[in-house]
Amino acid sequence: MSELSKVYDRSRVPLYIQVASVMRRRIETKHWRPGQKISTLVELEREFEVARVTIRQAIDILREEGLLHSQQGRGTFVAETPISRYWFKLATSWDVLVDTIKDNVVKRIKVNDPPPLVLREGEGGPAPKYIFMRSVQYKDGEPYGIVNLHLADDIFQRAPEKFRQHPALSVLAGLKDIDVHDAHQTIVIGSADPVTADLLHIGLGAPIAECRCAVIDSKGTAIYVADIIYRSDAIKLHIDLFAISRAGGQDKPAATRSGGKAGAPTAALRSCN
Repeated sequence: MSELSKVYDRSRVPLYIQVASVMRRRIETKHWRPGQKISTLVELEREFEVARVTIRQAIDILREEGLLHSQQGRGTFVAETPISRYWFKLATSWDVLVDTIKDNVVKRIKVNDPPPLVLREGEGGPAPKYIFMRSVQYKDGEPYGIVNLHLADDIFQRAPEKFRQHPALSVLAGLKDIDVHDAHQTIVIGSADPVTADLLHIGLGAPIAECRCAVIDSKGTAIYVADIIYRSDAIKLHIDLFAISRAGGQDKPAATRSGGKAGAPTAALRSCN
């Protein structure tokens, strides 16, 4: 067994998606430049050590994404102006976040048997009652995120129609007399199950970003807890590592003389969706 075959076997992701990921990366890094003709099917089949049908499936994925196009009798080429990916930037501050999501298009999904909320460490105490809402969020007619939200009932009752029609976090931020004490988000990388793949129009096993967002009020109550799934080809996370230092009047963290760790921001990143 070749080393490449061992790599394939270590992943549960379908083979054609693994090949498409490598080819996509070549386009993103300009290894395959805009307008360039890529390798032939025979060459790609030999390079990736897979069947030709697998190569065709991988190319079909990238064609659908607008990254490749084929010309009859000439071959397959990289698009001159590939469709912009990673357009959705995950915010790392409360104000930027609320502004980013306020115009999102939300499609609510009816859930007959909502899951119970299980709070994790650092997410505060439970509210007496929660309303569960599931939605798919869209941009330019394409789905990019699934939100499973537990919202404190007393918060929901302040503006039920707004919460049904708009992104819940932006509605929450606009309510008066809500003292948000803490808000944080944890992000891990996963793969799409059948339901996720269907809702986000992606392949089964395609990479996704799984986000857990919690908003806690001044009483220590978790008033908003959301599990959010993003398509990996839509999101981008950019963090200014010196932002807090600059806000404090420093150009950059200073290293300690005693050989300890360099001074670094200690405040948690504030981000949700």
